[in-house]
Amino acid sequence: MNLLNVLLMTPAENGGGGIGAFLPLILIVLVFYLFFIRPQMKKQKQLRQYRESLKKGDKVITIGGIHGKIVEEQERSFTIEVEDGNRLRVEKSAVAMDGASDQLGDKR
Repeated sequence: MNLLNVLLMTPAENGGGGIGAFLPLILIVLVFYLFFIRPQMKKQKQLRQYRESLKKGDKVITIGGIHGKIVEEQERSFTIEVEDGNRLRVEKSAVAMDGASDQLGDKR
């Protein structure tokens, strides 16, 4: 027997089974939304705003761990300058927000 069969076979108390039977399921969905879905959506929104605010001269770290400075901005990508003047072209979605300013400091 699965959980759904057990829940459906429980007798209604005084004829008031209606919403009371679905209350645990509603609470579980609410907890998932409040603790998992909503914070993830908020984090994605912050990351999108961060990537949109980047401009020429900003220091970034890619999700692959490459540190560089933006020297050119295209519609969907950046050209970043890494050590020894080498330039790489990376997608905007490949730029990580996590600690970019903390880890880079003013070394460059």
